[in-house]
Amino acid sequence: MKTFFEEIKVTGHKLAETVESLVHEGNVTRIIIRNEQGHTFIEIPITVAVIGAVFAPILAAVGALAAMAAHFTVVVEKTRPAEAGKTASAASSDTPVA
Repeated sequence: MKTFFEEIKVTGHKLAETVESLVHEGNVTRIIIRNEQGHTFIEIPITVAVIGAVFAPILAAVGALAAMAAHFTVVVEKTRPAEAGKTASAASSDTPVA
C-alpha cells in the first residue's frame, strides 16, 4: 500500500459535511483538522470501529469545532495499492491488438 496526503481548505459550515464524505470514501486512513494558523485541533484515525457507532460522537465534535473558526485545512491520509498502475499496464500490453 502506498500512503499519500491531500489538503482540503474548507469553511466552518462545510467542515462536518466534508469529514463525513471523506470517511465514506473507504481509502482514507486518517483525517487531521487544522485551523488557519496550522494548529492541529483533532486527528481522527479512520478504522472500522470509527465507521460504526463511534463515528457519531466524532462527527458531533467536528461540528463543535466548526463553530470555533471560519476556515480549516483538512489533511487527509489515504492509501492505494502500490502496484495498481503497473498491473493495469502489464495486463493491457499482453493483449494483442487486432
